[in-house]
Amino acid sequence: MSRRTSLRVRAIRPRRLVSTAALVAALLGVASCAVGPAPGKPVGVVAAPVVPARVPATLKFTAKTLDGTWFSAAELAGKPVVLWFWAPWCATCASQAWTVAEIAPKYRDTVPIVGVAGLGEQRAMKEFVTEFDLAGTPQLDDRAGALWRRFEVVEQSTFLIIDRDGRVVHHGFLDGESLSRQVAALAGR
Repeated sequence: MSRRTSLRVRAIRPRRLVSTAALVAALLGVASCAVGPAPGKPVGVVAAPVVPARVPATLKFTAKTLDGTWFSAAELAGKPVVLWFWAPWCATCASQAWTVAEIAPKYRDTVPIVGVAGLGEQRAMKEFVTEFDLAGTPQLDDRAGALWRRFEVVEQSTFLIIDRDGRVVHHGFLDGESLSRQVAALAGR
């Protein structure tokens, strides 16, 4: 390399270094703006981090819903949950369906109610959901009986109430009034 080329390379390097340093500083400035306080929050106030709830063993399951989407019970961790085990041909289940359809939307965010359909054909299960207006409530397709066996459900209609810590606090029959009272109590109303 000639002396003239060598001088030109030396002269370019410091400029390139300064340009790179300026670019990095500018990017860091933009990044710090993006990480700044949320709109409407006073400067210096840090929001508490959201800590995901511990998933208890009772909620460590997934299943397909009657409409074919995947459902993960782990997403309900930290909340009380009602699992309702029903069959499409069950007259008792049909009478309870009206109560479930009425209260489930009110408590969707505080005490989710999840139907676990079994002991029937999928078509009959879907018709039951349509007839009793239960489409807004997750309805799991448990024709194989995996969840019924897991929770030792031996008859329909059975309600399994799980508290926010994952403990089963009720396992059995509930009439409409009892279900409404228990769900309201779990929601703190």
